[in-house]
Amino acid sequence: MDNPLVRKLGCYVRLSAEDKRSLNDAVRLKVRRIGPREDIIREGDSPDQVNLIIEGWACRYKQLEDGRRQIIAFFLPGDLVDTHVFMLREMDHSIGSLNAATLAEIGRDALTGIAEQHPRITQALWWEMMVATAVQREWTVNIGQRTATERLGHLLCELFLRMQAVGLTTGHSCELPITQVDLADALGLSNVHVNRVLQELRSSGLVALRGRHLSIPDLAALGAVSLFNPNYLHLDREGRHLDSNED
Repeated sequence: MDNPLVRKLGCYVRLSAEDKRSLNDAVRLKVRRIGPREDIIREGDSPDQVNLIIEGWACRYKQLEDGRRQIIAFFLPGDLVDTHVFMLREMDHSIGSLNAATLAEIGRDALTGIAEQHPRITQALWWEMMVATAVQREWTVNIGQRTATERLGHLLCELFLRMQAVGLTTGHSCELPITQVDLADALGLSNVHVNRVLQELRSSGLVALRGRHLSIPDLAALGAVSLFNPNYLHLDREGRHLDSNED
C-alpha cells in the first residue's frame, strides 16, 4: 500500500510505478514513533534529515519567552516537515507532535538521490513546497482580515480537504486530533472565542465534533460562510485526473 506521501504527490503529477516504489522504499529506511505533545525538532537544533509524517498530526510553532505560542502550520499524514532544512544551520522554529505520531526520517543523500533519478518526483516536490507557501499566505490573510467565524471555518475546510487528498476521510468526516487551545494558537484568537465560534458553527449545522472527529455535512455551505476558495491547495493538478500507473 502506498504511503501518504505518494498519495499526496500523486495529486500534483502523474507518478510512475517506479516513482512510487522509490518513495515507498525511502520512507521505510528509518521510522520512529513519538508520543503526543513531544518536540520532533526544537528551535536551535541543527537538522540533518527531513521528517515525513506517516501517521498522526504535528505543528510548526514559535514560542515566546513568556510561554505564549503561535502555531504557524499543521502537518498531516503525507506532509514533509520543512524540505529546506538542509539549508539551515539551526532551526528558527520548533516542530511538535499533536498526538501520537509515526515519522520517517529521510536523509540528505536519500532525498537528493530520489530527486536526481526521478524528475517527476522532483516536480511534485516543487509543487508540494509551492502549496505549503500558498497555505502560509492564506493563514496570513486569515489572521489579518477574516472574522473569527471565517478564520475557523476556513481552517476546518482546509484541513478536511488536505486529509481527503491523502485518502484519510470517510464520507464527510475526518480525524481532528487538536484541542481548542491549538485552534486558538493557530488562529490568533482566545480559547474562549474559539469555543464560542465552534458552538455557533455547530448550532448552524455546519460542523459536528464528536471526540476527535470532525464532520462537515455540507462543505460548500461551510466554504461560503468562510469565504473559502480551495484553489491555493492546487488539488486539481494532472495527477488527480490521469492514471498514475502509467509510465
